Amino acid sequence: MALNYVWIAFFVISFAVALFRLVFMGDAEIFGKMTTSLFESGKTGAELALGLTGMMAFWLGIMKIGERAGMIALFAKGVNPLFSRLFPGIPKGDPAMGSVVMNFSANALGLDNAATPMGLKAMKELQELNPQKDTASNAQIMFLVLNTAGITMIPTAVMAMRLTQGAANPADIFIPTMIGTFISFISGMIAVAVYQRINLFRLPVLIFVGGFIGLMALLFLWMRNMPSEEIAVKTALLGGIIIFSVIVSFLLVAFRQKINVYDAFIDGAKEGFTTAVMIIPYLVAILVGIAVFRASGCLDVIINGISYLVALAGLNTDFVPALPVGIMKIFSGGGARGVMVELMETYGADSFVGRMGCIMQGSTETTFYVLALYFGSVNIKNTRYALTCGLIADVVGIIAAIIIGYIFFH
Repeated sequence: MALNYVWIAFFVISFAVALFRLVFMGDAEIFGKMTTSLFESGKTGAELALGLTGMMAFWLGIMKIGERAGMIALFAKGVNPLFSRLFPGIPKGDPAMGSVVMNFSANALGLDNAATPMGLKAMKELQELNPQKDTASNAQIMFLVLNTAGITMIPTAVMAMRLTQGAANPADIFIPTMIGTFISFISGMIAVAVYQRINLFRLPVLIFVGGFIGLMALLFLWMRNMPSEEIAVKTALLGGIIIFSVIVSFLLVAFRQKINVYDAFIDGAKEGFTTAVMIIPYLVAILVGIAVFRASGCLDVIINGISYLVALAGLNTDFVPALPVGIMKIFSGGGARGVMVELMETYGADSFVGRMGCIMQGSTETTFYVLALYFGSVNIKNTRYALTCGLIADVVGIIAAIIIGYIFFH
């Protein structure tokens, strides 16, 4: 619903501003520019989605191999000690925990929309444990807030977009995004834990948090004296090694278990193709709306206003053009994806703004969309404090993405 209002506002406000510029400023070319941007952005959206099809088909094919080889289940088993502490209301051995962990596993591997079916299944199973069917349970709130925090270890969809936009190394945002999404995840976890009075000072939680902080500290010590260009090269190399390690390990384990790897890949790739094709209408819609909004001059006014306020505070304003990605992501993943693509089209995939937009895309999640989709699927009307905690995670994620972007690429 929120995206509906935003999309309408793009056109109505753009039309009003264009009329003002035509009547009072004599800008006779404004409607021509808007019309051109409308058709060009529609074409770009369709081409982009088709270009994404191959990447999604490949990665979901690999995930299907990992699923049949038991690697996904093994990953879920590895993180189960952490999640059993965060979801004390789920009985030990209940199928809901398996669905929750599988959903987070898919999100962590950057499968984007492909994780949604697992999430809906988890929500349905959590609803079966919920004594008040119209009110969100503690477990459901923790699940959705951590889902909106969107921890992502491999930002597959973002890297695929960077590839289609001609980035020299699409994986150079891998490490920055991993750090940003972790910070957002932790902030959401703490916010819900405060409401639910969950003791986070438990060994599995401390090992998870401490291990990741230790990893980030090692990365910082390794790269603190490197120039930004070298940091980008090194993190891209590390990201590539990790990604290929996942792929090769899935293939080798599946081969050892005498699984028909090729057939498994084809089955998964078909799902990837379907997922990629499904986003075409959404991507075209939001790209057209954003392009018209920018062509009318509205987006420049907003950005310049924010830039002015940031400059008054004595801060660097180079990040401001990327800020709409973080703001839009709160409402719609497709909308934020469109803004991110539009930034890379305008500034370049390897520009500071282009990379900053990609980090924001990977460090935040679609809070309003996720809450509406998941709670709506089980007819939850009273969502309690879920929105508050989700927005806390988003705001922290946006701030973290800005700081990380400056550290790695500025």
